[in-house]
Formats: sequence, structure tokens, C-alpha cells
Amino acid sequence: MDHVKDRFARGAQYIAGEFRPGTSGATHSVVDPATGRDVWTYETAGDADVDAAVGAAKAALPGWSGATPGERSGALHRFAEVLAERADELARAESLQCGKPLRLSSEFDVPGTIDNTAFFAGAARHLQGSAAGEYSADHTSYVRREPVGVIGSIAPWNYPLQMAAWKILPAIAAGNTIVLKPAELTPLTSLMFAQAATDAGVPAGVVNVVNGTGKGAGERLVGHPDVAMTSFTGSTAVGKRVAEIATGTVKRLHLELGGKAPFVVFDDADLAAAVRGAVAGALINTGQDCTAATRAYVQRPLYDAFVSGVADLMADVRLGDPFDQDTDLGPLVSTAQRDRVAAMVDRARGYATVVTGGERGADKLAAGAYYLPTLITGAAQDSEIVQHEIFGPVLVVLPFDSDDEGLALANDTPYGLAASAWTRDVFRAGRATREIAAGCVWINDHIPIISEMPHGGYKSSGYGKDMSSYSFEEYTQVKHVMYDNTARARKDWHRTVLGDR
Repeated sequence: MDHVKDRFARGAQYIAGEFRPGTSGATHSVVDPATGRDVWTYETAGDADVDAAVGAAKAALPGWSGATPGERSGALHRFAEVLAERADELARAESLQCGKPLRLSSEFDVPGTIDNTAFFAGAARHLQGSAAGEYSADHTSYVRREPVGVIGSIAPWNYPLQMAAWKILPAIAAGNTIVLKPAELTPLTSLMFAQAATDAGVPAGVVNVVNGTGKGAGERLVGHPDVAMTSFTGSTAVGKRVAEIATGTVKRLHLELGGKAPFVVFDDADLAAAVRGAVAGALINTGQDCTAATRAYVQRPLYDAFVSGVADLMADVRLGDPFDQDTDLGPLVSTAQRDRVAAMVDRARGYATVVTGGERGADKLAAGAYYLPTLITGAAQDSEIVQHEIFGPVLVVLPFDSDDEGLALANDTPYGLAASAWTRDVFRAGRATREIAAGCVWINDHIPIISEMPHGGYKSSGYGKDMSSYSFEEYTQVKHVMYDNTARARKDWHRTVLGDR
């Protein structure tokens, strides 16, 4: 833990290519959720720090937006190389601050981030508008795609490194500059990511990071008059507050909010595959994933066998030290989050059955924020445990009879971020992809993401896309340019104002 204190000894704000201390007068501690021990205490950002970061981004904007796509692409290619060189350090820092098993950090979070960086290095050279053409007899039109300006982004604590990448990469690839506010619980890898960008040759001020509270630094950033756009990932409740503040300065807004992903198992599904998929999909990142499988709907002929299979497999999941390669599941990010999950499960005992789990970690796990993999049955569709986001290692299973009922239940929450359907029937699969209202629908799998494909939600899960070339729609603005081709002073349309003069 001393190496963390030494590495960030100059402070937790990264502004204009340098680490700085915060000026709020308050501090915040990074806690190892596996042990409950403090890792690092830092000074949080105040208004002056946010203003300085936005000022640095504003100053860097003309040079970066004026760089050629090839120049920005080259910097991002070098950025990917620097990240690859630091992969082990990034993985260990992510596991330390989040409690993620090192297997997850080193095989998913870090490689995914490096791949995302390499993808946007290529995508930076393909920011194209419409081809030029004469859509009016006397004019030539074309479309320019231009950066929005200074971006102010807020990222959550569940995937700090990947969320930093998802916010920063499309923004800077498109020629914007950015100020990122990570969650105050998990600042380490966002700072490392920003420093790697500078070390790779991305000019100082293009990528800035401020670490402070949502009420303080976050609201100052969203409301800042020099910030042209806000991108926020987090809960729907906080997203509404972000939208309220952003509206005051008429900012462009991108929201990736909560999820309550349905996992629909039809009666012709491969049962063994569905059971494994449900356990892996529900427990990924200790369930702290907005696309995690949280409510499984199983057609009645497979229901009992599915419940039994999931309960048996969950009982085999190994909880332990995140740095032990045999550990399958680490702690939740904090004891507060663990207690929130436990309270939801405890309330569910009054109207449902906890088949397995439903307990905090004991013995050698007691000091950490551990919670056992939990399976719940017998809940009503309108109950809290079915309708509300849990963000923990909890799966609720409900039966259905007809296909119509299963798909209707899948859509019966306010959320629409992700879903999956399990079937061997191509027509059932096709119907599920058409009728489930979610930004991503997997067939016979649940969770995989790739850099080339977009991520974003329907309904109360927000709007706009992360990853893929579709994300450029958020971080660019379209300008119509029209040239007169006649060289005549008198234009036919002038008659509407000037008559025959």
C-alpha cells in the first residue's frame, strides 16, 4: 500500500499533465474492500481545481481539435502501447481499490481497455460526413463533423479503468478535450490512465482528472459554463440530477444509467449452458455491473432444474483474496454497498425464498465487504427485488408459461440496458431480439462486449452510446456547409424579399 502513497504523493488531481493536491480542504480515503484497510488518503477537488482543469482543457482545445486525424490517431496508438507496457500495474491497482479478483482485472478490465484504445486510434481517422453534392440546383452542400468542445464526464466505481476509457477515448479521438471526475472511492486507475496518455504524447491539458465528491466537484463540472457536454454513467436517480444541472447551461448530455437485465430461458434451451451463463452473468464483478443478469425468467418445464443447477453452481463459487488466482469472487466495493445489498435481500425474505447465500462473509472474510452468491425464488413481479437494481451477487428466478408472457415480463421494468434470451429456435431468438426493449440483446450468452459494437440503453437506462464508432455521434456536432455555384448577385429566392428590385 505504501507504493500507492508514493506514486500519488503529489496529489489526486491531474491537470495540464501534472499531479496536484486538491484544494477543497477535505480528504477522502481509498479503502481496500477485501480487508477494510485504508490504502491512501487524498485531498479532494474543490471549485478551484475543477475550474483549473476546465481551463486547461479549454486551452488545449484549439491545438488538439486542429490536429489532423492522423496525428490524433498516432498519439492514441502510442497510448495503447504504453497501457500494454503497464498492464500488470493497472490490473493490480484496479483489484486493490475495487476488490476485483485479479483474474478479472488482468483478463477483462485491462485487456478490454487496451483494445478500446487501439480501436479508437483507428476510428480517429474515419470521422466522415456526407459526400458533397448538389441538392439544390445552384448550390453544393457537404457536411463537416466537428468536435463539441470541452467535455465534462463523470464515471462510476464498478469499472473505474474501463469507464475512464469509455469516457475519454471517443471524446479525444474526435478532437475534444476532457475533464473526468471518477468516483471518489476508486481514483487510482483513472489517474494512471490519464498519466499514460500524457506519457504517450497526448498534449498536456487534453486529458484531465479531478477527484472529489459528486455534490462538490461533480456538480461544479456539470454546471461549468465552459463545458460543452456532459457524459455520465451511474444510477438513474443521480442521472436525473445531472440532467437537471446540465439543462441550465443547455449542454449536450449522454447518460448511461441503471439496468435490470432479464435472462429469458425458453423450454428448448441448452439447460447446462443457461445455468452456467446465469451464474457467470449474475456474479461478474460481484454483480456490480449494470448489465449483469439479475432476473431470470425460465419457462416452466425447465424451471425446477434451472433453480437446482444454479444453486449447486453458486455453492461452488470460491470467495477469497482478490490477489489469489483461485478466487472467483471478491468483495463488493465497500461495506456500505455490501450492507445495501444485504438489506434488500433481508427485506425479500418477507415475501420470497432465499435458496442459497443471503449472508455476509464470515471467518477470514469478515473484515471485508464480502457477500455470498445469492439465489432468490418466489418473488412477485412487482416486488422490490425484481424491479429495483441490486448491484450485488444476487439472482432472482421466476417462472413463465407462454412465450408472450416471458417476453412481457422481460420488458416489465423501467430499465432497458441489456438482456439475453436462451433458445435453440432461430425464430424464438429473432422474436426476442425484436421485442425485448434493451440496448443490447444477447442470444445464448450474457455479458460479452467488444470495442466495435455500441453500448447504451433504452427507457430509464439512459440514451447515447459508449464504445464503437456510434459513440462519435455523442462527441461530434454536424455542420452543413453550402456554396453558391452561380456567382450571380441576384438569386431567384431574393424575390420573396425584394420583389422585382
